[in-house]
Order: sequence, then structure tokens, then C-alpha cells
Amino acid sequence: MGGSDGSVTNAEKRPNELLGSWFVRSGWSKGELARQVNRRARQLGANHVSTDTSRVRRWLDGENPREPIPRILSELFSERFGCVVAVEDLGLRAAHQAPSVSGVDLPWTGPQTVALIGEFSRSDLMLARRGFLGSSLALAAGPSLIEPMQRWLVPAPGSAPSRPAADADSGARRGNRLSKPELDLLESTTVMFRQWDAQCGGGLRRKAVVGQLHEVTDLLQEPQPEATTKRLFKVAAELAELAGWMSYDVGLQPTAQKYFVLALHAAKEAGDRSLGSYVLSSMSRQMIHLGRPEDALELIHLGQYGSRDCASPRTQAMLYAMEARAYANMGQPGKCKRAVRMAEDTFCDADDWDEPEPDWIRFFSEAELHGENSHSFRDLAYVAGRSPAYASMAQPLMQRAVDLFGKDAEHQRSYALNLIGMATVHLLQKEPEQSTVLAEKALGIARKVRSERVNTRIRKTVDTAVRDFGDVPAVNQLAEQLAVQLPETAEAAV
Repeated sequence: MGGSDGSVTNAEKRPNELLGSWFVRSGWSKGELARQVNRRARQLGANHVSTDTSRVRRWLDGENPREPIPRILSELFSERFGCVVAVEDLGLRAAHQAPSVSGVDLPWTGPQTVALIGEFSRSDLMLARRGFLGSSLALAAGPSLIEPMQRWLVPAPGSAPSRPAADADSGARRGNRLSKPELDLLESTTVMFRQWDAQCGGGLRRKAVVGQLHEVTDLLQEPQPEATTKRLFKVAAELAELAGWMSYDVGLQPTAQKYFVLALHAAKEAGDRSLGSYVLSSMSRQMIHLGRPEDALELIHLGQYGSRDCASPRTQAMLYAMEARAYANMGQPGKCKRAVRMAEDTFCDADDWDEPEPDWIRFFSEAELHGENSHSFRDLAYVAGRSPAYASMAQPLMQRAVDLFGKDAEHQRSYALNLIGMATVHLLQKEPEQSTVLAEKALGIARKVRSERVNTRIRKTVDTAVRDFGDVPAVNQLAEQLAVQLPETAEAAV
């Protein structure tokens, strides 16, 4: 007989020592864990989940909950400890999923890439609202992630010969062949989605992007000229990366990783290695967020090597900046500083690049460069035990990023994230009043954008301020304001 959260009872159950160990180390009470499970379930759309302290006690006593509870617990403990905590690590049984749904080690062939993107996007559209898709995936990390991704550099096995140009041209006018204006419209729609994401956050238009991606896979299943097929694969790669980015932004980490992997496959089919390196940089950013900087560094190096002879200076600078973030989180200041210098030096050549750049790299502006590099020094400060030296290195760069993003109406989420970053720098420098001013500004923006990432960072920053400077009136006022304006029970649109 199941409970209200779908738990499976077991008359012969034994205490779950693995789950108990993680739970004790987390410092959470049973009520706090239950509250967080319920909040995450609402974000996933799994409104049937209703957990309380007695249910948590049953899990600790050996009761095995049904999905989506195991995956929610995996994500919560992963975020708490800054590393991937798998369902099996918690002593729970994972729901069986076909490799095409749950894994990242997928076939590197065009037809199967189309089929997998179509299958996954369709499942997302049908099931995400009920909380089953994102909660039934497993995050890959370590060799199980890196080794499959290395295959993006392996030449595809003998492709079919190109059809004659005359046949392609005549075929383009038959049936469902796409015209150039239709392809142009698809590409411009992708640009529009990217602008919406930058301005409004990932929660507002994620399903629209997934729907557009699914439509593109339908087009890829129709006979098209080779040049058209490559352009469609490029659109599919950009949409899949954006769907992954939006999923990451609203906290659906396994779903985000799956889209990133599919985007890399599509970029390979498009023959666009610069785009592939961009996808790998997004995967790297997610791994840093999940406390896996070694994996992040491996992914960035794969991107750098694969695009070494084709990436523009702006793209190379972005990759160096992400390399610096990985080194910072690994506690390697020398290599971090070198990567920061390389990012700055390479970015100086961006304006002299005489070829048109793709829209996906347009986000990497001077503001973004300073923001990334300042976050690297900020991260170094944390790794080095709140080092005031690294905090002082972060401050001028972060201030420049905040000033530039403050004039940029399009990238409001980036503005909020850098305001929060600057607030953390002030906390490191023991300046809580200045920190609260910046966090309050970020809070105002957070109410306008749909970004769980922004919300989470504000909450963590305010929690740190309260812990370290709880006797400062401005800090307590901000905490009260946060509880009213950004309650943790708010649901994220996915």
C-alpha cells in the first residue's frame, strides 16, 4: 500500500543507513527535509507529493519511496554537499529507464540523434508538467560523462555520398523541402528565444523552446538537401543547448544535462565545432554549479581542442574564462590567473575579427568577461578560506561588470547574478551594509525574471549574511524582505 507521496511500504524493511548518514551530515531536521522535498516537487509539477516528518522517518527506517521522491532527494543532497549524490548513494532504488532516456552514452549518428532529440523533447512536453521527466533522469559525472563526450572529436564513420547539386535544388521545391526564407525564419526564431531567455530567465519560455526543437526534428526526418540538413542540425543544436540552459536555470539539472548532450550530437552533425565548444562550455558551467570542477575542466579542454582552428577570439576568450572558473574551484590560483589573462588578452582581438560571429556568442560582452573573471577570483577567495587578497582582486572586475550590465536592458538575469556576486565580495570583505544594498537590488530584478538560479543565489547570500552578520540591522531587514518578496514556496515555471 502506498503513501500520499507514492512510498512503497515493506513489512521487512531495515533502516536505510546510507540515507541516514547523508541526512545526519546535512544538518537538516526531518521537517526541513520534508519542506524542501515538497517545494521541489511543486517546482516539477508533481503536486500529488505531500511529505511530512513522519514520512521522512519512514524513509530513514527503510521505506523506499516511488518516483519522483528518490530523484528529488538526490538533487537536494547533491546541492547541499556540492557534489553528485546519486539515488543509489542514498540507498534508494532508481526507476529503470531505457538508455535512450536516462543515459548520456548515445550513438553518434545523424538518424539516431534526430530520433533521440524527438523522443526526449516529446517526453518533456508531455510529462514535465506532471513532474515525471526531470525527476526520472540520472546525472552523469566523472568518466561516465567525460568518456562519451570525447567522441565528439572522432570523425563520423563513412557518410553517404552527397547528392548532386541539381537533384538537391530540384528536390527542394518538392514536398516538405524547406525554402531559404523558411530556414532564415527558423534561425531568427532561435535568436528571439535566446533574447527572451537573457531578459526574462529560463522559466518563462522553456516549453516554447522545447516545442520548437521538436518541430525541427520533424523537419529533419523529411528528405532535405545536404546543405539544408546541416542548417537544420545547427538550429536543432542551438535550440537543444538553449533548452538545456533554461532547464539548468530553473533547477532541472538532469534534464539540462540531457539536452546539452543532445545539442553536442546535433552540433557534430552540423559540422559546427565552434558551436560544439559552446555547448561544452554550458556543460562545464553546470558541472561547476554541481561541485565537479575537475569534470568542468575536462569538458572545457575538449571544447578548446575541438575548436582550436576555427573558434573566433570571442569564443576562445569565453572558453578561457570558463577554464579559469574551473581552476578557481579546484584551488589552483596560478593556473586560474593564467587563464584569466588569456581570456582578457584574447578578448582584445574580438573587434578585429573580420568574419560574422554567430548569435550564440553575442552574450560574451565586456561585461560578461569581467563578470566571469571576477567570479573566478571570488571563488578562489572561498576556496582559500575567505582570502581577502582574492576578494580585493575580484572587486574592481565585479564592479565594472555591474556597471556595464546596469546599462544593458537585455541581460537582466546577468545583471542580477553579478549584483549578487558583488554582494558576496562585500561579505568577504566584512562589509555587510554594502552587501545588503546590492542584494536588495538583485531581489528587485529576481521578482521580474523566472530564474531559480538567481533565487537560490540570493537566498544563499542572505543566509550567509545572517549567519556572519546577524547583529547588523540592515541584514535582518533584508532577510525579512526576502521572506516576503521571494518565499521559498514560490513555484518555478518549467
